[in-house]
Amino acid sequence: MSLDIKICGVNTPAALEAALAAGADMVGFVSFPKSPRHLEPEAMGALARAVEGRARMVLLTVDASDAQLETLIAAAGPDILQLHGHESPERVAEIRARFARPVMKAISVRTAQDLDVVPAYAAVSDLLLFDAKPDPGALLPGGNGRPFDWDLLRSLDPGRPVMLSGGLDPDNVSQALVRIRVDGIDVSSGVESAPGVKSPEKIAAFVRAARGAPRSGDA
Repeated sequence: MSLDIKICGVNTPAALEAALAAGADMVGFVSFPKSPRHLEPEAMGALARAVEGRARMVLLTVDASDAQLETLIAAAGPDILQLHGHESPERVAEIRARFARPVMKAISVRTAQDLDVVPAYAAVSDLLLFDAKPDPGALLPGGNGRPFDWDLLRSLDPGRPVMLSGGLDPDNVSQALVRIRVDGIDVSSGVESAPGVKSPEKIAAFVRAARGAPRSGDA
């Protein structure tokens, strides 16, 4: 089974080139002003044009309105919409239908009970991304550099491709891939030298570690 590697929070030409050169399958652009990885539409569009079909471009938004999504989609032409807020299953379905693009819904996880929503979101999403649940009052819904108990996903089968996020870095990504079977992995702060500052060396090391890791369920 192939593995999709997503480098999220790409916000400079140098970070984008590092991700593409390393062989990332997806690059994520963030539209969320509270994030150090936030991009305005014009800057996002310039980076998106530089991707040139070398990877799939993912637009990450947090509880965005239709008007905001229209502006960002027009600017960047994303391949996938990543919804990383409190969007309900109904809202996810509405966005998917309105904008006619694949949707990845992020689900925040701390305990097994957080997975109770999976069937409802699986029914309306193309991909599911599982991230560590932030602490109450945290400014960011993701990109906080914290893992959750990966074993909670061990027996999960939502009938949709699954991506793992939350606290992954070059040192632990192989451990995650050995423990649970996923279709993709997503990293942001784990390949940064400072919040919002991507490290080309860490990006390359992360992709090497992920590509070389044994996979759960492989013979």
